Amino acid sequence: MTNASTGAARVRADLLESARVKTELAEMLSAAIADAAGAVVAAYRSGGKTILFGNGGSATDALHIAAEWTGKLGPDRPALPSIALPANPAEVTAIANDYGYGHVFARGIEAHGRPGDVAIGLSTSGNSPNVLAGLEEARIRGLVTIGLTGRGGGKLADRVDHPLVVPSQQTARIQEAHIAIGHAIATLVDEALFPEVRER
Repeated sequence: MTNASTGAARVRADLLESARVKTELAEMLSAAIADAAGAVVAAYRSGGKTILFGNGGSATDALHIAAEWTGKLGPDRPALPSIALPANPAEVTAIANDYGYGHVFARGIEAHGRPGDVAIGLSTSGNSPNVLAGLEEARIRGLVTIGLTGRGGGKLADRVDHPLVVPSQQTARIQEAHIAIGHAIATLVDEALFPEVRER
């Protein structure tokens, strides 16, 4: 095989695996994802907000999903309050410098979280110590907790109200599925809160 055909074969395999994971996700977790979306709807209806956090690629996914609420995913509608804790490098590095990196999300929840808000922690392994600490702080403070993870769920799955465990061991496939989950939740939130927009 040529380099081009070898590369094409790898791309095809990755795309097919991504599709397989999402198909299995649809069969296993559609109801759980809808339940998590319901928790976000309830928070927004009561004047609350969402707070998202994760490390590395999961940090970027947290920013992406938060932007679907402060911005928009589909038709135009009013902005919804959402904070992505990794978005402020001054805050993250100050907390890491003064308290240790394990505290960056717990401290962020302490600063911004209120009872009735929704905390969404992302960790492909389910074992990121600072994500677990952030979710624990959220539960102590009366926030509803959603965990996006993979690899069997790790420690995270048993420590949140709504565990959404992607059926994969591969980081890339898990992160791709996390964005799909985020989009699904955002769509359900829009349809519940702004039915007049959906009907345009």
